[in-house]
Amino acid sequence: QHHGANRAKPDMNRAVSNSRARLAAFSASSSLASEAWDGRFRLHKPRGQHLLTNPRVLDAIARHAALRPGDAVLEVGPGTGNLTARLLASPADRVTAVEIDPRMVDAVTARFGALDLAHKLTCQVIQGDAMETEFPKFDVCVANIPYGISSPLIAKLLFGTYHFRTATLLLQKEFARRLVAMPGDSEYNRLAANVRMVADVKLLMDVSKRDFVPMPRVDSSLVEIQPRGAPPEVDLAEWLGFTRECFGQKNKTLGAIFKQKRKILDLLKRSQRSERCTSDAPGTGSGIILGVLDDDGNDEACSDEDGDSGDRAAGFSTEEVGAFKERIAGALESTDLAGKRPSKMSNDELLYLLRLFNERGIWFQ
Repeated sequence: QHHGANRAKPDMNRAVSNSRARLAAFSASSSLASEAWDGRFRLHKPRGQHLLTNPRVLDAIARHAALRPGDAVLEVGPGTGNLTARLLASPADRVTAVEIDPRMVDAVTARFGALDLAHKLTCQVIQGDAMETEFPKFDVCVANIPYGISSPLIAKLLFGTYHFRTATLLLQKEFARRLVAMPGDSEYNRLAANVRMVADVKLLMDVSKRDFVPMPRVDSSLVEIQPRGAPPEVDLAEWLGFTRECFGQKNKTLGAIFKQKRKILDLLKRSQRSERCTSDAPGTGSGIILGVLDDDGNDEACSDEDGDSGDRAAGFSTEEVGAFKERIAGALESTDLAGKRPSKMSNDELLYLLRLFNERGIWFQ
């Protein structure tokens, strides 16, 4: 058994060494010239079609992905295949690319078909919208994704049913900074809080806008997202609804956020609905998942008008609203969190408050 382990290790090292040699040979070959855009068809900037053409950056992304022998790789938005070619030259066994533009599908298919890797690796190109396509099983996601789907794609990966080791994603620089922000940072937001509930995120490197064709308006950053092994001990749908309420006005104190009349009425409706509908599986509805990570909160204060007419219009008596308001106040008063702002709170603190709310029958989904 010991000798078998010793034999297996050189075999794996040899596989990695051979794949690195293939990648180096590919990078040094004349086929690299195909990375420069030849203008064979029009690229649509509004759709986020910006091709990464810098070979050094493409090589770096492939290295950061740290692909292993046997890996199944998912690439979203391969473009004309500049990154795909490097994924094919890696130790991975299979590369699946998802591309919405049929012209790009044809370009990628023709390109990897010309590479001398078909006998070693399998590549499949799926034409379809990445947000509507069911992904096959994969170990690693590597993508230069259109900026417009960054948040919903990350939500689909992390809050869907997929199990994978890492996602190495090229994102808009400002979005990446928000994604890796920590409590107390000026960029900290709902996006970062939600992602960190289920994954660890780190910034790998910045990429200049000059490395793309056509050149976008902003620079990019490469990030690594690594899902945590154990799922969090929380109903994710409830957590996502809670962070939506908190970070919609993230610079107000929690005490100020949860004393607003309109918010109290809204939470009372949700809480009564949650008590009636307890059979839904938590966190599985597609309507809950997609887009939930966005932090496009509205800092305008909700209406805080008094009077019985608003209560009756909402279908509640003044007494019902008053009792529910006291439940909210009781949860806040039982902690020292009422004076805190969501933008400065850790997930542990937010989770503790959510549990106090739930214990008092206050629900957010």
